[in-house]
Amino acid sequence: MKDFTTGNVTKLILNFTLPMLLGNVFQQLYNIVDSIIVGKVLGKEALASVGASFPIIFTLIALLIGIGSGFSIVISQFYGAKDINKVKRAIDTMYLFLFGAGILVSVLGIYFSKDLFLLLQLPVELIPQATSYLNVYMAGMIMFFGFSGTSSILRGLGDSKTPLYFLILASIFNIIFDLLFVMVFKWGIAGAAWATVLAQSGAFISGIIYLNRNHNIIKFSLFKLVFDKEIFITSLKIGIPSGIQHTFVALGMMALLGIVNTFGTDVIAAYTAAGRIDSLAMMPAMNFSQAVAAFVGQNLGANKIDRVRQGFKVTFIMSNVFCLMMTAIIILFGSHLMKLFTTDANVISIGEKYLIIVSSFYLLFSTMFTTNGVLRGAGDTLIPMFITLFSLWLIRIPCAYFLSSHIGETGIWWSIPIGWSMGTIFSYLYYRTGRWKKKSIVSHQEYS
Repeated sequence: MKDFTTGNVTKLILNFTLPMLLGNVFQQLYNIVDSIIVGKVLGKEALASVGASFPIIFTLIALLIGIGSGFSIVISQFYGAKDINKVKRAIDTMYLFLFGAGILVSVLGIYFSKDLFLLLQLPVELIPQATSYLNVYMAGMIMFFGFSGTSSILRGLGDSKTPLYFLILASIFNIIFDLLFVMVFKWGIAGAAWATVLAQSGAFISGIIYLNRNHNIIKFSLFKLVFDKEIFITSLKIGIPSGIQHTFVALGMMALLGIVNTFGTDVIAAYTAAGRIDSLAMMPAMNFSQAVAAFVGQNLGANKIDRVRQGFKVTFIMSNVFCLMMTAIIILFGSHLMKLFTTDANVISIGEKYLIIVSSFYLLFSTMFTTNGVLRGAGDTLIPMFITLFSLWLIRIPCAYFLSSHIGETGIWWSIPIGWSMGTIFSYLYYRTGRWKKKSIVSHQEYS
């Protein structure tokens, strides 16, 4: 058999990553465009209200994201083992779970929205707008879960371009709806949320139509989905540790927002705008992590451990190159990027400090995510969960509280790379033990 060279691995990782990266960039545009239009048209108070909503949204969906990742790993490994029947049953089971979860999350989010903002000490003058935005956004959760699940399935089966096309279309419509609802119809902050919900719904419906007309493996029919208890339990075993991790990470984000909220509207608005830029800049590292997870899942399923090592090395190099580029762009143009969201000089200054501090340590973030991608692809999610929770709850949050009480909001920004550094060290040390090699659900033989 022809050797599987580093060049082959590089090509595979890039072929998976680049379309997914473009897709996720366009998906991030939902939040970025919302924030830009809200900040420029409705003011910094509305911008802060939008920003206050997202940690809550993440907390409500975090456990389900983790469980969904368990389904993705199961699908990836069955596909690598060429067991198409189980791939189909795993997809059906995943859809049934996501639809039920989407309804539950919507109800909980809408019912408890105001109480959650009060719990986070959001300034009282921001609560009406924040609640209005969150309630509309949560009403569309079933569409969010539906399209996210469809995109993950297609990518896991090697079709990474189609989700990109639908995301591009949805992003374009999101911008159009934002301008229409906020600037023309004057619906205020709720108009921005409606724009996102409608765009996401269109993307999901388009994806389902595409599946039914063009894909050989998936034929979606809501009334013909079959639930497989065994696959569900297997996915839970893999996904729940990740889901718990996501949940505690989300709760950590809420705790950090609670600290940010004590500094007032300007800091909340700066945190929101800088966070949008930061999320976009970190997207390459996150997508390379997803790529190497899929690569590891398929190659462990096919009993190709040497390829896994190559995949880690190649992904590590490429991800860090992208992160260095992002760091340079942000340090050079941070203030100009902040001006896209607001004209308030104080908000711009605060956000620029955040961006300079955090972007200077993207290499740590990239290394941590690449390493964790290998572990997740192998189905080893428990130890990475403990490492993530340790670096967040015992390092980052205490540092944010302590430093912010001494040097102001800048201390919160410094707590981010401090947490990354600990996560990176412990994740890599665990990777070096090699224990993750034996976690594949499709076992062929004992790995050496």
